[in-house]
Amino acid sequence: MKHFINLKDIPSKDLRKIITDAQKRKNARKKLNNLEVDKEAPLKGKLLIQMFEKSSLRTRLSFYLAIKQLGGSALTLRPDELHLSKGGESIEDTAKILSNFGNAFMLRTDSDKKLEEFKKYLSIPIINGLSPSSHATQILSDVFTVEEIKKKPISKLNITWIGDSNNVLNSLIAASIKFSFKLNIGCPKNYQPNKKIIRYIKRNRNKIFIYDDPKKAATGADVVFSDKVISMNDKGNKIKKLKSFKKFKIDRKLMSFAKKDSIFLHCLPRGNEVDEKVFSSKQSKVWQQALNRIHVQKSILLYCFGKLR
Repeated sequence: MKHFINLKDIPSKDLRKIITDAQKRKNARKKLNNLEVDKEAPLKGKLLIQMFEKSSLRTRLSFYLAIKQLGGSALTLRPDELHLSKGGESIEDTAKILSNFGNAFMLRTDSDKKLEEFKKYLSIPIINGLSPSSHATQILSDVFTVEEIKKKPISKLNITWIGDSNNVLNSLIAASIKFSFKLNIGCPKNYQPNKKIIRYIKRNRNKIFIYDDPKKAATGADVVFSDKVISMNDKGNKIKKLKSFKKFKIDRKLMSFAKKDSIFLHCLPRGNEVDEKVFSSKQSKVWQQALNRIHVQKSILLYCFGKLR
């Protein structure tokens, strides 16, 4: 049994195995419909219990289809229906019930501490579907998408992030260290990664560079990533923040500093951080990026169950 919470805690060789398996599984499904089961049904009879404390579209749909295609089933719980939130039942007791009824637990939460508490008491794998500090399933899928489109290891590519320092960027930084790719980060000075993340970067002899000039960050990029500037975790002055990011909007002019064959990726939902002409252009691969979540999450599930082929 293995957990999938943060990329930084998972060996690089295991992350690579997940991506390799996902590509094989995607290739094998070209003629199958969404709800048709993979030939060997490796997770037949297994139940994935999902709980979402925050809004979800892509993670919810992709995990549902992932377990279904592997031969298992999914049950989604609403936190406001549980004694955990309404009746004061402890995480320990809730975890024991989840372990008795399900085979894996996927949690999207507003608390990193809650993830660790569940991990402590569960006797089944836990998967982080998003937390304030990490969006590991998203970024591993994005690495898969980049390599699928560029047809080369991500270690040979220049990756750029233009946007806020949030949970998605934290996982992209971890991916840069795990997969050894160059990462340029472009964001205003007041919104750059915190001291803890900076220390993590320095400890790992990184290829990560931080700029407060979006043009410098985008120069020579093979891939330009972004995310919504005002995210689900934001509690500060939103008007002030949007003003700070005004010069960081991804438009055709900014993309011109990247390589001619560069691509644009966005984990969605989008806001005003990207111009429609970029978002709807041939450079934009956001729909392929979203769909690939299914394939990678299938392999994440198999990793957690110890069944990667």
